[in-house]
Amino acid sequence: MKKALLVTIIGAFMLLHAPLALSDEMKVASLRGDHELDKDAKAIDKKKQLKVEGGFKRSWDLQPPGIPHDISKDSITITGNTCMRCHSKENFEKEKAPAIGESHYKNRDGKVLDKPSSRRWFCNQCHVPQVDAKPLIENTF
Repeated sequence: MKKALLVTIIGAFMLLHAPLALSDEMKVASLRGDHELDKDAKAIDKKKQLKVEGGFKRSWDLQPPGIPHDISKDSITITGNTCMRCHSKENFEKEKAPAIGESHYKNRDGKVLDKPSSRRWFCNQCHVPQVDAKPLIENTF
């Protein structure tokens, strides 16, 4: 009984005094910097996407290639994918662009399909544009 009463008193004390103690220090330190929890974080500056003829060097075998051009006006929805204008089997030679890989035409059971698998439709899940940005932390990878 005494223990339960003591826990209740300590809990009540902490609840009443915690807001006072936290009000001056309600900031979170992260890689984005310090910002108050009850206010919006400062918007980051949008970096310009790098454009590289011939693509980017891959860091490991089987790494999905990075996107070497601007994609800010491209759109990928459930009904349309602007990447296919250049990278589909029908258009890649005419557009002088790399074709999407054969693995993108297989379903989860390994069956070869006539069109890209729905699992591979959202290109920017794996393929990402590159920017000239300073690393947030030291990296030896």
